[in-house]
Amino acid sequence: MEGQPKLWNSNYLKVWIGNFLIHFSFTLIVPLLPLYLSDTFGANKQTIGLCLAGYTIMALIIRPFSGYVVDNFPRKAVLLVCYFFFFALFGGYLLAGSLVMFTIFRTLHGAPFGATTVAASTVAIDALPSERRTEGIGYYGLSNNLATVIGPIIAIYALEAFSGNFQVLFWMSFVISLSGLLLEATLKLPRRDYIPEKKVLSFDRFFLIKGWREALTMLCFSFSYGVVSTYVAIYGKEELGMTGGTGLFFSLLAVGLILSRLTGAHALRENKVSRNATIGVLVSVCGYCLFAALKTPLGYYGAALIIGLGNGHMYPAFQNMFINLAPNSQRGTANSSILTAWDAGNGLGVLLGGLLSEHLGYGAAFWSAFIINAAGVIYYFCRTRMHFESNKLR
Repeated sequence: MEGQPKLWNSNYLKVWIGNFLIHFSFTLIVPLLPLYLSDTFGANKQTIGLCLAGYTIMALIIRPFSGYVVDNFPRKAVLLVCYFFFFALFGGYLLAGSLVMFTIFRTLHGAPFGATTVAASTVAIDALPSERRTEGIGYYGLSNNLATVIGPIIAIYALEAFSGNFQVLFWMSFVISLSGLLLEATLKLPRRDYIPEKKVLSFDRFFLIKGWREALTMLCFSFSYGVVSTYVAIYGKEELGMTGGTGLFFSLLAVGLILSRLTGAHALRENKVSRNATIGVLVSVCGYCLFAALKTPLGYYGAALIIGLGNGHMYPAFQNMFINLAPNSQRGTANSSILTAWDAGNGLGVLLGGLLSEHLGYGAAFWSAFIINAAGVIYYFCRTRMHFESNKLR
């Protein structure tokens, strides 16, 4: 746009691609891990849920501390250290010869993932000109969305091409995450020296207390996503008889995410954050209802597109809410807070989704996803939206 500073500057572009590679290496294996654990180790649904929940719980624990570290130490150094451990721990999956060892490596991997994503998103916000920050945050999420669609599709094709050899996927994630680390090493950021904390540390330095209503709402939405995204592959195979449907599901999900990000960018540019959030939460809850109610390919694929359209509006709007509620000195804390809320809900979704599907069936798991999502929508209209409009700083 004429007269406005450049949005896609070198640093922003590098951290955007680096974030894509983080999530690409992540989503390359996540949707197929329940199948891997079931086929390789004979794990049942409850065990799968417990095994996979450890990753999210570890990310949840590390998020608040990583926000504090990002706000107080040189951000490039923090990003590179965290990214290195994220890359290195993919090697653990290659070495794990038992379910116990795999669970240990998977759980440990959650820590650098949680810290790296906080550091990367904070660096991205720093790289954006202030006049285009709200818009840029929306576009930044496209890197996640593209990874979401490409990762599962390539994973499925690779698995078929190599006769179901999951080791190939682990090697691919290992190499892709290394390329992201090398790219981030070329960032040229202004020097940020360590500034000792002069006041007594408080909980607000680790979590944005002012945004607890927004965090509670986000937790409800991520719970639903955790249930559906984790068990969609094994559900499609066991209940609907669709052995190759996961790739198309995530493709449609990402198409919805990308379309809504692009169409919502104009509203974010005009600072219509609540408007985007409102559209997103209403569309998303319809998608979860369709997924639970219609146990057919139409419900399966239609819900993917609708959930994508809703989440693509909702998530960047909520991220802007957290950023706009925090002073500039707590930018890292604001980022870690929304990611902490997302991880908490996602982890509960993975864990409880596994328990419910094991003992009551997939129907109970997916209806619980809809009910919790609907509760989040109700709370958003009753409290969250009004709180944000009354307390935003920018």
